[in-house]
Amino acid sequence: MEALIRKAAVFDGDLARNIKGIRVSQDLFDDLSADASDRAAAIAAESASRTPSAAPLITRPFDYGSVVTYPFVPHNWQATRYSDGLHYGVWYGALELETTVYETVYHWHRFVMDSFAGLEREIAGERRVFQVRCDAVLIDLRDVSEPRLTDRRDYSFTWQVGRFLSQRGQSGLLSRSARSSGTAAAVFRPEVLRDVRDLCFLTYRMSPSVDAVTVERTPGSAWLEIRPSALA
Repeated sequence: MEALIRKAAVFDGDLARNIKGIRVSQDLFDDLSADASDRAAAIAAESASRTPSAAPLITRPFDYGSVVTYPFVPHNWQATRYSDGLHYGVWYGALELETTVYETVYHWHRFVMDSFAGLEREIAGERRVFQVRCDAVLIDLRDVSEPRLTDRRDYSFTWQVGRFLSQRGQSGLLSRSARSSGTAAAVFRPEVLRDVRDLCFLTYRMSPSVDAVTVERTPGSAWLEIRPSALA
């Protein structure tokens, strides 16, 4: 493993983080009462009892705390490219917005097909993309000639890489994306991430019977067209 890890990058820049989100705020209490005054009272009560936060985008799950903290909470750990889901969490971002789209379209399409493969209608998923500042020394694997780093199905080798770096206290790594030509980042320590800012909203649209996902940056206007079969 030491032979693989030969280069590090002093990184002080933005990474794009693409998560589930909504374009239009929802009334969280509209299922409790049809009376607007009742809902206003519920909103006031929730606001009065809310724990204050100096940085809600980072620390409060209801204020998109998942932008940074979610992957590092043990009960949220799951098997991903650089984690087996048992020993540590990994935060994923990318240098390019498009890279986050290709990576998340792959996983979203798999979820839809596992859950709603028989539906004969369009399914939409809304996303929220953030810019997050990363200030860390990251292991740079972008020029490493090792096809197992970008294997699209077998993560056994990258689990070894992630475990090796995490156990040695490394902050994270940069590597080529497995789903696009861009650069992905895997971060092992939340303290190297800061300054969360909104970048944009996206909508993914697909019909389970069609090998296509349409990505909208502006509602109603196609920005990218992606064939999921090309990402598998």
